[in-house]
Amino acid sequence: MTGLTAYLGLFLVAFGAATVLPFQSEPLLVGLLASGKFSTTWLLVVASIGNVLGAVFNCVLGRFIDRFHDRSWFPVKASSLDKAAGWYRRYGRWSLLLSWMPVFGDALTVLAGVLREPWWSFLLLVTVGKTVRYLVLAAATLGTRAAIGI
Repeated sequence: MTGLTAYLGLFLVAFGAATVLPFQSEPLLVGLLASGKFSTTWLLVVASIGNVLGAVFNCVLGRFIDRFHDRSWFPVKASSLDKAAGWYRRYGRWSLLLSWMPVFGDALTVLAGVLREPWWSFLLLVTVGKTVRYLVLAAATLGTRAAIGI
């Protein structure tokens, strides 16, 4: 696998993992980190950017799809949307720090779009949450790699 292919693949998988698609970026990132063939810094930057942009896609989707919430085909019942909105308002924008969590984080970023979270806070909190997750994963991977002498 060439460097460009590895980084592009990681970007695409990280992007997909942040959307409602059933992707996981962690195994690919761990594999690339463990190989020792790629820059740790660039792997973290590429994964973080891809994952944050996937969350932005969800937020835009939430802003767009909300106009259809009163239609019969809308995938979420009005009562469920009201309940989720109440939860979001209760815990606030700080809950976006959990946007890295599987399934829950994807729904959270869509909900932030539906509720028109300001872009500055959305980008800041999602970037921090997703990047810190990758930093912890990299530290664990590289620490384990060093401990077993690879």
